[in-house]
Amino acid sequence: MLGVMIGTGALIVVLSVFNGFESLVVSLYNSFDPEIKITAVEGKTFIADSATVEKIRRLDGISAVSLSLEENALVKYHDKQYIATLKGVDTSFATVSGVDTMMADGKFLLSAGDTDFAVVGGGIAYNLQLNMGDFFSQLDIYAPRKNAGSLNHPEEAFNRKFIAPSGVFAIQQEFDSKYILVPLRFTREILEDENAVSAIELSTNGTTDPEDLKSRLTALLGNGFNVQSRLEQHALLYRIMKSEKWAVFLILAFILLIATFNVVGSLTMLIIEKQKDIAVFYSMGADAVLIRKIFFAEGLMITFIGAALGLLTGGLICFLQQHFGIIQLGNSGSFVVDAYPVEMKIKDFLYVFLTVFFIGSIAAWYPAKKLVERKINLDAVRVDE
Repeated sequence: MLGVMIGTGALIVVLSVFNGFESLVVSLYNSFDPEIKITAVEGKTFIADSATVEKIRRLDGISAVSLSLEENALVKYHDKQYIATLKGVDTSFATVSGVDTMMADGKFLLSAGDTDFAVVGGGIAYNLQLNMGDFFSQLDIYAPRKNAGSLNHPEEAFNRKFIAPSGVFAIQQEFDSKYILVPLRFTREILEDENAVSAIELSTNGTTDPEDLKSRLTALLGNGFNVQSRLEQHALLYRIMKSEKWAVFLILAFILLIATFNVVGSLTMLIIEKQKDIAVFYSMGADAVLIRKIFFAEGLMITFIGAALGLLTGGLICFLQQHFGIIQLGNSGSFVVDAYPVEMKIKDFLYVFLTVFFIGSIAAWYPAKKLVERKINLDAVRVDE
């Protein structure tokens, strides 16, 4: 019973921690990715005319529309330099992404009147040794000219602009070490392209079916555009997380299967010990079926009680971790959370219970059926007087 309890509790704890990390990763990506993203099927950029954007904005379920333009650029700060992705965004970007809630230093400010500012990813800020207290130093941005000639003369092959940093965001490494957010007009000027966009990013009102909205957007825009939800923007990542979770579930279930051999051993020893009692029952009229049911029921009781105690123990451990953060992550302060994240789901408890009960039923059935028939020949048993 103790073995079943420990195995069941371990399954609950591990699955809940996986759920916690999955929700954490999703929340981090949701802080930067829009709910729906529209990109071109071919090419890096496309023209988003005002009429099309207005049609998208008027669709039922759309709450905000943001245009963005991305391109790689060389960024210099004092004697440091870094290749980053310059992402030009309009004033609605914070609404569709929520990046303004993930500021680690400074504030989310992209423009003030005619003055442009940059919000820098934490990884880039670290590599550039960015000093937000230095108000006199700016980022020096180099981007290739649209019709660049020979690279032997960099001053002719690249456009150069200066911009002051206003803040540093920290989400997760993929974003922090890649993006610098600047106003859309700044990116268009340095890239010499007044109308291009890389994506149209949308947020919804939360009441519209995402698949229905995607269908309407596809019908409006045609087959030349990709319309992706948040899950589809990082489909591989989410599939990997799901696969890892269930792979670990199968591994622990296999360990639990090994643990249930204790049930087989216990029932086997019990049957051997109770040979005389079995003989008495048989002499009083009990048949082999009834005797098998007795031992099978005892095996089920061991499994059921062990599984129930395991579910309670695992749930209690997860509850304590969820509210008190008992088990801390290493390198405290270097990650977005200090303790292992935990999220309990009812369906995990149900799957674990059914798995444990199924394995335990098989473990109880084998000795009840086979050993009663093989080790004790009921037809030959005589009561020992």
